[in-house]
Amino acid sequence: MLMKAYGIAPDTNPTDNFSDAGRTWYTGYLAAAKRLGITSGTGGNMFLPGKEITRQEMFTLLCNTLKIIGQMPAGSSRRTLSDFSDAGQIAPWAKDSMAFVVQTGIAGGSGGRLNPTGVTTRAEMAQVLKNLLGK
Repeated sequence: MLMKAYGIAPDTNPTDNFSDAGRTWYTGYLAAAKRLGITSGTGGNMFLPGKEITRQEMFTLLCNTLKIIGQMPAGSSRRTLSDFSDAGQIAPWAKDSMAFVVQTGIAGGSGGRLNPTGVTTRAEMAQVLKNLLGK
């Protein structure tokens, strides 16, 4: 969904992909995401495509994509991670991305929480993309 929204084409004949990428409609997208540096997977050349994605994973993939295509949004919500009671739950690898989405207002949290380890729904991702592409 993320790569389609920003016009990033799948690799048609991937030569390097995650070992669990399989042969599905998203195989070429995983290869492109790996090649471009959008994701390095979960370790051991695995991506775990059947696993649900967390909010911190979604925002990390989003930030990596925006950096690669040169479309990092500007703006300031005047908020920081310390404004959220669950900021300590953010994984070290996701802190920079989570800080960015909070600072730019991409993510505002709910009830003083960011819920970084909560599962992201397609609807939530669609709303984030709609908000970003509508700017």
